[in-house]
Amino acid sequence: MAQVGKVDPITLTTVWHALRRVCFEMRYVVERTCQSSLIAQLHDLTTGIWDRDGRTVAFPVGLAPQFALGIFPIRVIREKYGDNIYPGDVFLTNDPYHGGANTHLPDWRFFRPIFHKDDLLFFTMVEAHQMDTGGAFPGGYFPNAYDIHAEGICIPPIKVFEKGVERSDILELIWNNVRFVEAVRVDNYAMIASTKICEKRIGELLQRYGKEVVSACVEEMMDRMERAVRSEIAKMPDGTYYGEAASDDDGTELDVPVWIRCELTIRGEELTVNFSKSDGQRKGFVNCVYGPTFAESVVAAMLFFDPALSEFHNEGSFRPIHVISPEGNVTNCRYPATVGGMGVSMGTQIMEAFLVAMSQAVPGRAVAAWGRHRGDYTFGTNLKTGEPYVKTSFDYDGSAGAVFGFDGYAGATTLGTLGSVNRGNVEEEEIRVPWRIAKYQFATDLTGAGRWRGGPGVEWEAVNEGSDAGMATGSSDGDQMLGPGALGGHPTPPARTYIRRGEELIRVKSHRMVQVKTGDVVVKHSSGGAGVGLPEERDPEKVSEDVLNQLVSPQAARDVYKVVLDPVTLQVDWEKTRVQRRGQSPVKSEKVEGSL
Repeated sequence: MAQVGKVDPITLTTVWHALRRVCFEMRYVVERTCQSSLIAQLHDLTTGIWDRDGRTVAFPVGLAPQFALGIFPIRVIREKYGDNIYPGDVFLTNDPYHGGANTHLPDWRFFRPIFHKDDLLFFTMVEAHQMDTGGAFPGGYFPNAYDIHAEGICIPPIKVFEKGVERSDILELIWNNVRFVEAVRVDNYAMIASTKICEKRIGELLQRYGKEVVSACVEEMMDRMERAVRSEIAKMPDGTYYGEAASDDDGTELDVPVWIRCELTIRGEELTVNFSKSDGQRKGFVNCVYGPTFAESVVAAMLFFDPALSEFHNEGSFRPIHVISPEGNVTNCRYPATVGGMGVSMGTQIMEAFLVAMSQAVPGRAVAAWGRHRGDYTFGTNLKTGEPYVKTSFDYDGSAGAVFGFDGYAGATTLGTLGSVNRGNVEEEEIRVPWRIAKYQFATDLTGAGRWRGGPGVEWEAVNEGSDAGMATGSSDGDQMLGPGALGGHPTPPARTYIRRGEELIRVKSHRMVQVKTGDVVVKHSSGGAGVGLPEERDPEKVSEDVLNQLVSPQAARDVYKVVLDPVTLQVDWEKTRVQRRGQSPVKSEKVEGSL
């Protein structure tokens, strides 16, 4: 799109916010018309607008690896279909290798080209996690698949609507390869409908202002964001900084950590992120293709820019950031490597390693790791209805990591989603699936200590009132490898999952497949976020408040934060605290923080 002259500030603002509002309206349409709680309530959903060349124009809140990599599948669509793209077309893809660097197979993307007077100007996209995508087991997080084809149906960019006419045979073929056909069908139609809304709204915008003015506004916003991001990078000290983080294992070679190693180089107004020293691709399902690695990196960088920019990021924000990820690396795997767990492992670790490196460069904006995801996919039969079900949720996640100056946000779920994915509604979950939630609360001493502590961990228990079921913990991590803190803050504590079967307590690690019997209780102790700064520098009054709120025990207050409290009132004993903080060196009490 060529810029035509200057646009006045009022028009620029109006057009920009109109484009963002359209993205929110798309989300609303999907959430109000789909049937999946994973989409409607948990918001595992992203919408956005790109120009005809795949440049990011606008997106609302969404999952980081989804909204920042639209350029890749759009380029594949343009190359594959050339001039054979028409008004009314809708494209579908979920293939990480042949679909333009998708995330994992359960994330389906629908694209609609948007024309103005026969001129292709934009693409809109909606992506959402489907209830099922085929493969060996429901859910898509089975850690020991033979190759990506065992993980589910692989859909290259294909037209499912052509010139407004549904290609029913194509959709029938696709839906015939998933479980819960009717559920997936309803969700797909909801997603397609949202792209139609976007087409209508952008058409109205173009009708009001004209192609030249809208195009000029888009170019101006991209250029402004490029200048703003370059200015932010220029304030950072030149140099090369290093960070690393690891997953517990790859799901196939168990208990062998998989490492992300990030070298971050700042030179003037540009930022280069290099993952060349990371582990090679693995047999297990933690591998990433390049697109999500790029997306996780640029989104992690945004956390260190002026927060005033957060609602305006677009293609211009990406231009000063370069991501190096050699082919065959765990951050840029080769076909047909399995990738089902990439969003949790290694997507989380890509962001964590970046945070470690950047927190050294810009300590005044340091960011600690969030609590690792503790998800599972459980599938069986609802004995009351006789129907099969698959259950997943983000209820069991801990909370956000601390940032310089602030404690971690309580209850925010997973670093890779930046909290955009919600926890479920307990009552509705109990109606939808045969599980009764028996315990759901913030935990004591299950968060990373620091001058600013991470958000609290969570204790969660639920009873299986359905049939014997399978439970895949492929979307979990953090049993042994911990999310790093910053500036001396403690890492995320170890997380734990158990099955309580009568008097027996069976530990279940991440990246496993286990059986859950009728009457079993699944118990999760999910760690909170990591801390920023030394714990013994935390305001003693805040420590006292944490103890009163049962987020920190009196023992941890004394041993970790060096704060002595009155045993009755739990108020700060200032004299003993001064002696404690002067007389002892900082101690990281692994026993206290990691106790379950």
